[in-house]
Amino acid sequence: MESMSKPERFWNAPNTITLIRIGVVPLLLLLPFFSGKTGSQVAAWLFICAALSDVVDGWLAHRGQQVTKIGKLLDPLADKLLVSTALIVLLSMGRVPMWASWMVVVIVGRELAVTGLRGFASADGQIMAAQWPGKVKALVQNFAIGALLFHYPTIGLPAHEIGLALLTLATALTLWSGYVYFADYFGWHRPSRPPREH
Repeated sequence: MESMSKPERFWNAPNTITLIRIGVVPLLLLLPFFSGKTGSQVAAWLFICAALSDVVDGWLAHRGQQVTKIGKLLDPLADKLLVSTALIVLLSMGRVPMWASWMVVVIVGRELAVTGLRGFASADGQIMAAQWPGKVKALVQNFAIGALLFHYPTIGLPAHEIGLALLTLATALTLWSGYVYFADYFGWHRPSRPPREH
């Protein structure tokens, strides 16, 4: 008779950090009620700390061999909740103007599409690891959101204008990295084999 597998420990450092990151999401929803400079700075720093915590919990999970199934589920979910919430709040406040609303749709839509593709690939026994175009996209995207959350001039820089410029770049990277994921899975970039000679 096979022994039952030992249940995973949920409360470890990486999963706790991930839950704290999820806890930032409802705080971002309060920004429209505290949209002054101080409230914007608090929201921006909360987002920045939450985004950086993703690197920390990933490092802890692999270094301390604390990777769990629930952690694999919660970590990407936390990232998508954080980014999507921030973008929707910024759009509702007008910090992302209506002419740029399509960028929010593209970024959020890409996250959903890639998540669905990974689930489809996983069901087929294929693991789709994060690729460098996606990592560059995430970095630029987080800088853009942070700057838009600051909104007001910060350290002498026009945060809002910088944020919009970075959001435009992040959207382009979003389309590119999304294509890379789908091309990799469906083999669009692989050259077709020449027909055999008889």
